[in-house]
Amino acid sequence: MKNSEAFEKEINDGNVFKGEYITLGSAMLDGETISNTFVNVPLKTMNRHGLIAGATGTGKTKTLQVLAENLSEKGVPVLLMDIKGDLSGLAKPSPGHPKIDERHAKIGLPFEAKGFPVEMLTLSEQDGVRLRATVSEFGPVLISRILNVTETQAGIISVIFKYCDDHKLPLLDLKDFKKILQYATNEGKEEFKEAYGSISTASTGSILRKIIEIEQQGGDLFFGETSFDTQDLLRIDENGRGYINILRLTDIQDKPKLFSTFMLSLLAEIYSTFPEQGDSGRPELIMFIDEAHLIFNEASDALLNQIESIVKLIRSKGVGLYFVTQNPTDVPEAVLGQLGLKVQHALRAFTAKDRKAIKLTAQNYPDTEYYDTAEVLTSLGIGEALVSALDEKGKPTPLAATMMRAPMSRMDILTEAELSSLLSQSKLARKYNKEIDRESAYEMLNEKIEQAEADEAKAKAKEEKEAMQRAETKRSTRSSRSRSTRQNPFVKALSSPTVIRSVLGILTKLLK
Repeated sequence: MKNSEAFEKEINDGNVFKGEYITLGSAMLDGETISNTFVNVPLKTMNRHGLIAGATGTGKTKTLQVLAENLSEKGVPVLLMDIKGDLSGLAKPSPGHPKIDERHAKIGLPFEAKGFPVEMLTLSEQDGVRLRATVSEFGPVLISRILNVTETQAGIISVIFKYCDDHKLPLLDLKDFKKILQYATNEGKEEFKEAYGSISTASTGSILRKIIEIEQQGGDLFFGETSFDTQDLLRIDENGRGYINILRLTDIQDKPKLFSTFMLSLLAEIYSTFPEQGDSGRPELIMFIDEAHLIFNEASDALLNQIESIVKLIRSKGVGLYFVTQNPTDVPEAVLGQLGLKVQHALRAFTAKDRKAIKLTAQNYPDTEYYDTAEVLTSLGIGEALVSALDEKGKPTPLAATMMRAPMSRMDILTEAELSSLLSQSKLARKYNKEIDRESAYEMLNEKIEQAEADEAKAKAKEEKEAMQRAETKRSTRSSRSRSTRQNPFVKALSSPTVIRSVLGILTKLLK
């Protein structure tokens, strides 16, 4: 082991950057904090994604809070997935505490309490700015991957979207999607067959069941209008600080399908709408995905492939993704390989499987002469972490066990009154929280079906009327013929043989 002077020099030299950076804390050696030996992360490489991992209660949420605060202060907007409901305190300054002062004295960093500009967002019925997207915006490929359908069913979904495009039928919400699926195998069966080929009732039935599964997890609240404009995540306040957008997800922990659906749609929308940034000096947006295993554990292979592709590509748009989870193994290796910043809090070794996971985790960090990484991972205290970042040239900075700084904002949630006050001041809430249900595929198809039924009834009535008229004409003709061939009774009597013989007999007698 080298002496502390050499360690201090290596850490200091490895954490000097030309551009802006964030200070996470001060380095530790042999369990002792070395004051003013700061561990920094350059803003330039924060779009290279990251991981915050560690056992329950080791300080992951506070690390997330520190990163969000400092990014906001640097003018970088942030989106946080708040699944546990403990991040709203970012809006208010910390009340302070002797332990915070003691920690910062060890670090050598002055503590300043601050609140930050916060916007509360929601996917569900919780209070906040409503996030929505239309079915059309997802498109057939993304919808197919979310529903995890077969290749045949994916083809049917593509046909459905094509039909709606051709006939100007807006697909806004799930009831629109269900209606067109039902129409394709019922009232519109012949129309679809003529234009696109036969569609199996069994296939549309299977797709409908998958839609209902998403619907039961709250998808009916997410799909619809007004669609959320991702540019509204990039707002800066009047003091030049980036907004911290907190997405409230406390009521969808048991709805992983909805969570992964939202995440994939958001990432896809950001990737398709954000301009290319190239090698810029700062990120455009940083997203923190708490309880990241909720995405990966429930995702289909197709969905995982889509997420992995977007993770690889989205950093060129200036967007950084940070996964927060208990164990790094919760995140697929293909995603882990894309991560630049790793903040690893303590791991606990209760079983052989845990010890194996710790060894694997240790291998993901740069080699160092100062630590036995696997041993340090089990001995870190609360608010301490192993930190490895990328410098401005993309090289790993020296691995450092770090005494993490305390959040400047409140490490507790807002009260109901504070939350109501925050929401009442929201400009986005006024923009997105209006209920809109304009005419779309559902109403248009119902109208089309009703019109078709009315036309069919009218045609049937006309046909019946014409049939009655034809029958009446026929009866009249028969009646006329019958009258024209029937003799007058008086004429008939006069012309009978008996009368004629009588008349002739009388005439004969007279002539004699």
